[in-house]
Amino acid sequence: MSDASLREEAGRLDAADGLAKIRDRFTLDETVYLDGNSLGALPATVAPRLRDVIEREWGSLRIRSWDESGWWTAPERIGDRIGALIGAAPGQVVAGDSTSVNVFKAVVAAVRMAGEDRTEILVDAATFPTDGYLAESAARMTGRTVRPVAAGAMADAMGDRTAVALVNHVDYRTGRLHDLPGTTAAAHAAGALVVWDLCHSAGALPVGLDAHGVDLAVGCSYKYLNGGPGAPAYLYVRRDLQSRFDSPLPGWNSHADPFGMSSDYLPADGAVRGRVGTPDILSLLALDAALDVWDGVDIADVRAKSLALTDFFLACVERYVPAGRVTSVTPAPHEHRGSQVALRCDDAGEVMRRLTERGVVGDYRRPDVLRFGFTPLYTRFADAERAAQVLADVLREVDEEAGAKPGPEVVEAGAEAGAPSGHDAGEGNR
Repeated sequence: MSDASLREEAGRLDAADGLAKIRDRFTLDETVYLDGNSLGALPATVAPRLRDVIEREWGSLRIRSWDESGWWTAPERIGDRIGALIGAAPGQVVAGDSTSVNVFKAVVAAVRMAGEDRTEILVDAATFPTDGYLAESAARMTGRTVRPVAAGAMADAMGDRTAVALVNHVDYRTGRLHDLPGTTAAAHAAGALVVWDLCHSAGALPVGLDAHGVDLAVGCSYKYLNGGPGAPAYLYVRRDLQSRFDSPLPGWNSHADPFGMSSDYLPADGAVRGRVGTPDILSLLALDAALDVWDGVDIADVRAKSLALTDFFLACVERYVPAGRVTSVTPAPHEHRGSQVALRCDDAGEVMRRLTERGVVGDYRRPDVLRFGFTPLYTRFADAERAAQVLADVLREVDEEAGAKPGPEVVEAGAEAGAPSGHDAGEGNR
């Protein structure tokens, strides 16, 4: 397509976008914000809700708000709202703690449910580092061993020694979508359990926890769910496993009689078992308000727009960016793609710095991967076109300054990434 054709196509797609009106539910400026896979944009309902929480619920009602304002039941109420977005019926998701804490609870509890003869914990070899650290800690605590396995090979790696597999639904670097139904079924066939990390899929695509018989799942709420920096995470425990869920972090909030102050621990029934200590009320209620943007939104429509956005962005990159200067490491097939595009690029850190200065915000992973997250609720096709054009301008500028020639020949979109490492503030909230 020509430049003019791409702009016309962006306009046509935006005009036909059934989710376009949802953009008005966010506080946005003219920046092209493509970092919602690290920190979602601010929903317009959050600030007034927090003012009311601070001034009336805390300022006037004070301790009465635990009952009168529903503070005490907030983790389960908000958990159910998240559950509706990840395919979980009410009573199976509790909101609270960080993703890291919930990963630890889930993995240890899964090992305990699996039984003593199950001695191995499988971990996604390309996982976000903290998940690996926590799996190692859980293994030390329970006398198991950890074996890293590529997520795509996880199903074949299951065996009679496998207690649990900890797998990312979407790879945080490449945006590759892994096979949740197939891997879960393979684990069950081997007599094992699976803990799914949904940080990069919840709010971007259908998950179907109940439909696929998932055992346990965890995730953050500050990415595609737009809960805010450091927003509480969540824990899913399938209903029929809840009576066997033995948390390694029992707390007074998960006690059957929390105000009995008994020295003996008796776990509560249901999803409440996933709680530990006093809920982070301000953050929880900010998340509760943020979830209002999902009212009337069908996650299938979100997925359809996500795929259309990423397809269009890749087409724009192919048209605008100098040949051979970047390589897509995000899978081209829709069934293997999340809601981000990762491009391998020399000088990725400097390139992203200049993109940000020019109003196109993404992030990068050392040493050489640019990441662009597409949040369908507020990202426009015109944003994708502009981002590709600014990326092309920045790359030409960097190359001219360096006196460099274009890089090696482009690898087919969807090639597997290597293992670039890196960190950003958004994912640091785990």
